[in-house]
Amino acid sequence: MTTFFRNTGRSYTEVTINDQGINTEEYLQATEGLVKIFGLFGTAFTVVQKDMNGNIKKIHDRFLQNPIANSTLEKLVEGELAEKKKTATEGLLWLNRGLDFTLQSLEHSAANPDEELSVSFSKGYENTLRPHHGTFVRPVFSLAMKSCPYRSVFYGKLGEDQEMVKQDMSAYLGGLRRVVSGTQTFYAVKQVKL
Repeated sequence: MTTFFRNTGRSYTEVTINDQGINTEEYLQATEGLVKIFGLFGTAFTVVQKDMNGNIKKIHDRFLQNPIANSTLEKLVEGELAEKKKTATEGLLWLNRGLDFTLQSLEHSAANPDEELSVSFSKGYENTLRPHHGTFVRPVFSLAMKSCPYRSVFYGKLGEDQEMVKQDMSAYLGGLRRVVSGTQTFYAVKQVKL
């Protein structure tokens, strides 16, 4: 018996964070796995998946230019900013916002077992992405939130054993929170302006 969270490849609980920062390669692997969760939502979240995958590619392309110099997200951003570039730096900022949206939405859903996903994800959107979206993008995302599958259908796709799903989701989201918080703190301390 397994759950979605055990089948994503690398979990955020396995992403190394040390005094150098967040391991870029492990972060990318975990994030590529997380984006697959939106496949469980059907076509409504294609725009979210596409956006996140585009930002993953920006970071991955920069990482591949010099895997040693870009071994952590922090080194990658500092190196790019020193070169007066911002492609991966901006990609990471938006990707982290998307991860925070996913994190807050799933945490809200887990904490409110009687609430439908459309409500949990709408609240997550309000707290994370909406303040950064313009008037043309907001309706697209609002429509996606309304198109969330029923809670019972979604959680059924996460795994048969719902107690195991709950445990795995809790651990997974704990790891994701470490990564999201670490990235937010780094951008705040460095006062990265884009």
